[in-house]
Amino acid sequence: MQITALQINELLKGELIGDPTVIVSKPAKIEEAQAGDIAFLANIKYEQFAYSTNASILLINDTFEPRQPITATLIKVNDAYQAFTQLLTYYQSIHSQSKEGIEPHTHIDPTATIGEKVFVGAFSTIQKNATLGQGTQLIGQVYIGENVIIGQNCTLHAGVKIYANCILKNDVIIHSNTVIGSDGFGFAPNADGSYTKIPQLGNVVIGNHVEIGSNTCIDRATMGSTVIEDGVKLDNLIQIAHNVVVGKNTAIAAQSGISGSTKIGDNNIIGGQVGIVGHITTANKVKIQAQSGINKSITTEGQALYGSPALEYKDFIKSYVVFRKLPELQKKLDELTKK
Repeated sequence: MQITALQINELLKGELIGDPTVIVSKPAKIEEAQAGDIAFLANIKYEQFAYSTNASILLINDTFEPRQPITATLIKVNDAYQAFTQLLTYYQSIHSQSKEGIEPHTHIDPTATIGEKVFVGAFSTIQKNATLGQGTQLIGQVYIGENVIIGQNCTLHAGVKIYANCILKNDVIIHSNTVIGSDGFGFAPNADGSYTKIPQLGNVVIGNHVEIGSNTCIDRATMGSTVIEDGVKLDNLIQIAHNVVVGKNTAIAAQSGISGSTKIGDNNIIGGQVGIVGHITTANKVKIQAQSGINKSITTEGQALYGSPALEYKDFIKSYVVFRKLPELQKKLDELTKK
């Protein structure tokens, strides 16, 4: 893609300072950019690179005031990070054209419904009464179970497995080897110490504009539905148990796990390696720091938590100052005891 500074400025509705005819062909990081690249400066800790970058065009916040001359053509925008994201989306739309058609070595049951402009990659399987909406892409080796409904413009990457009766709405992206609709972890203990499997008869419902990383597992409900609401972003290697509800626009980082029947509020931000027990709820806009353990409901909207079991973030930081000094305090206590 070759595009001029003037065209980029018109796309982003910014303020152009410099040569409007300069041409760039690809985006790059500010510290690595070369002539013909476009970069951005959003975080002030990278300011030093603004003065040394070889980028031809640099996106900057309209509040940024350079302290030294900058050789790149500048485009001032309200939010350089968001503007660069918009530019990357535009770049991807040009270079990543959707495929159409059905490749060899696929199995599609005659009762399945395939929409227009669908792509089914090699070695994919589509079972009885499944539905694929217009523009959906199965990249390859994808399994779609019986009665699955997939909406429009979804992308399922290689190795994705969607078990029977699950529902994906529109514009869902699922990355390789993720499993949707596997059995929930339901076993009834017997008197002799063995377990009887509890049938998992529900499904998984995934909302619009959801993106799910690789090797994530979302279990079907015992009864009813496990629900991932609109706009949720899930990282790689996440476990969502049966009957969980993840509220809209929540983001969860890698290696986190949510136990059965827990309800996560809207716009939560959950760090990596967070563990959440079952049958609790979290309020909206909750922030949970990485490696925290949540063992009770969070009822205060916007609360930030840290630790295991998790405390209010500020309380944990204050406590950490104390308990990291415990060996020193123990030594002083021993000395005082001897005296």
